[in-house]
Amino acid sequence: MLDKTTRVNLLYDHYGALLTEKQRRFVELHYLEDLSLGEIAIQFGVSRQAVHDHLRRAVDQLEQYEAVLGLVSRHMRRRAVKRQLAEVIAGLPVDDDQQRRLLELVGELCEDGNGTGGGDGDV
Repeated sequence: MLDKTTRVNLLYDHYGALLTEKQRRFVELHYLEDLSLGEIAIQFGVSRQAVHDHLRRAVDQLEQYEAVLGLVSRHMRRRAVKRQLAEVIAGLPVDDDQQRRLLELVGELCEDGNGTGGGDGDV
């Protein structure tokens, strides 16, 4: 299972554009830039509790999008399959050029339709 920050970052990568501007900014500051609730509260002139509530609602919204669309789950399955295929390819009795080409093909096969699936560097 992914830790919370990693999960929120993945959800944000896939669904962040669907959040309000304020929700996006709070998520970016807290989860991407690692600012504390207090630091964000000072920056926006609101209470820590207000920041907490905005973040909770934003993360809940991201989870709801995932429950309906499942893009992160699909992305994670694709990465796992790509990793498994790379392990199988590494064990094949082929030369380096053939192996490199097979890995490129796996990357193309695992593209997620928006140009971000094949180049995640995990293989």
